[in-house]
Amino acid sequence: MRIRHKPWAKPELEACPFYISEPQLQKGKWYSLFDEPEKPLYVELGCGKGGFISQAAPAHPEINFIAMDIKNEMLVLAKRKLEAAFAVKNAAPDNVRIAIQNIERLDLAWDENDRADRIYINFCNPWPKKKHKKRRLTHTRQLLNYKKFLKGQLWFKTDDDELFEESFEYFAEAGFRIVFSTHDLHSVKDIENFETEHEKMFTEEGKKIKFLIAEPVSD
Repeated sequence: MRIRHKPWAKPELEACPFYISEPQLQKGKWYSLFDEPEKPLYVELGCGKGGFISQAAPAHPEINFIAMDIKNEMLVLAKRKLEAAFAVKNAAPDNVRIAIQNIERLDLAWDENDRADRIYINFCNPWPKKKHKKRRLTHTRQLLNYKKFLKGQLWFKTDDDELFEESFEYFAEAGFRIVFSTHDLHSVKDIENFETEHEKMFTEEGKKIKFLIAEPVSD
């Protein structure tokens, strides 16, 4: 889907106190962005319009969150959703940062000196054509990048059957083990799940939401 350019998006974001415009400057020290850096750090890769992060961050003040996306036009919508969600709780979004970042080049902004206690990947582009599959956020080469700084689990959900099934191979190749998986997330009662707009739309279309939890295997 082509995203229409919004000339007001970047100026609005640059005036936002929890927006990170130069993520590469945080390499090796993402934790330092927060007043309480000792809290667990959860990272959403490809946050889109903020449907997930605007629910997760207000619900868990005991966790620091970073949400990243490649487009300011998306991040500005995530910013507004976060502000609205925290306003309901009469609180400031102190435990969340949003950052402009091409996830395929995450190595420019994160390294082994960083840590993420959890990574979320929600409804990423399935890139169905063979020549584009290396761009998948769950592709082996991407997982190897995440493995450098992931200290805990990766939570992945999608509506796409092919992406989900082929991702099992990617996780194995990158040295991850699957600790939980389901082809029908909404039938599982003990997994915390914040539904995004895409998720609600897919569910209404009759599609099952696929979900897995993976963790890196120690070398």
